[in-house]
Amino acid sequence: MHKNRLAAACAAACLAGAMAPGVAHATDGYFQPGYSVRSVGMGGVGIALPQDALAAATNPAGMALIGTRFDAGLTLFHPDRQATIGNVTYSGNAQSNFLIPEVGYNRMLNSDMSVGISLYGNGGMNSGYDSIAANTGLLPGTGVDLQQMFISPSFAWHVTPANTIGIALNLVHQSFRANGLNNYASPQLSQYPASLQAPGHDSSDGVGVRIGWIGQLTPDLSVGATYQPKIHMGSLSAYRGLFADGGSFDIPANYGIGVSWKATPTWTLAADVERILYGDVPAIANSSLPLALLASRQPAPMLGAPGGAGFGWSNVTVVKIGAAWKYSDDLTLRAGWNHTDNPVSSANVFFNTIAPGVVKDHLTLGLSYALTRKVDISADYVHAFRNSVSGYAPAMNPPPTPPGQQPETLSMSQDSVGVAIGYKF
Repeated sequence: MHKNRLAAACAAACLAGAMAPGVAHATDGYFQPGYSVRSVGMGGVGIALPQDALAAATNPAGMALIGTRFDAGLTLFHPDRQATIGNVTYSGNAQSNFLIPEVGYNRMLNSDMSVGISLYGNGGMNSGYDSIAANTGLLPGTGVDLQQMFISPSFAWHVTPANTIGIALNLVHQSFRANGLNNYASPQLSQYPASLQAPGHDSSDGVGVRIGWIGQLTPDLSVGATYQPKIHMGSLSAYRGLFADGGSFDIPANYGIGVSWKATPTWTLAADVERILYGDVPAIANSSLPLALLASRQPAPMLGAPGGAGFGWSNVTVVKIGAAWKYSDDLTLRAGWNHTDNPVSSANVFFNTIAPGVVKDHLTLGLSYALTRKVDISADYVHAFRNSVSGYAPAMNPPPTPPGQQPETLSMSQDSVGVAIGYKF
């Protein structure tokens, strides 16, 4: 019976993997605010509050605390990206709706140990401008598509009555495409000008780990901690002329702490603080200033070279708070808030036209309803409030000979709605 259940879970996991090309997300930088419909409904909390078989994405220790269960969900994500250059606003919404799958299965080996597997999109970035200011050097159709999919087998162990530890192996596949950058594909601007844009999607793979701990301080109060080192990904060789260090695009390290408090028999409160180290990945962190210097024919590291231009993102701190109210034995209502630093500075606005991950604040709502003793459905809604960052874009006529600069403002808002089903064995 268990083999049949595991086979069914793996089949669903493969289905989610097949759907992964639709993944595109940009909230906490380009990470998701949370990694399951239940978690997202509470602002993305989960380090000390595991709720389903996606717990390994946040803290693998939680898998030993949820029992044997299967969860699958789908989120419809709708971002609104805009770039105002000079006094004209351009829409980056050539594609505006995306589907984000999630699947998890967890099996208790005994009362203290579990093995599981979680599949989820770590995040992503997508933009597409049907029209764009010509004197920036960008062309109609400019945009990018970054997708990252995690397959995470996990093991968790309730080592003492008060302490649980866990580890997840992260098997990661990412793909990337860029368009509209032809004017930057020159020997004066890129170390590899033939490998800068428009060959279609290129992909790479990597392997990493996530570790975690949950401690039960009192029957009603728990704390947790989690850490994921940087994941070294294979080179995106088709884009070695765009990304610094010849196409390297690693996944940044991140860590966090969390707390969960069962304040009353019907109210649970939780909070997480997470740190994402975008600043340790050159392709993400390197300043886009070298690009501006190159465009004005001043000496600077070329695109694709060591120290070449990047998106100029800084490390961010994410604060998540959430509440769950057990309205009845069948219905639980959730709400939360997610706040992140904006990783994009004014000095780096132009390069981030294609990657406008500038939103900061998210309001989340959610619910779960028990259809039977074993089956429940969950839903969430997220609104990311519009945020803007202003700076300058080059004014090239013709590119890459710039007569000067022009003001540019990036802005973004987002909405998403998700549904999931859970089955407890």
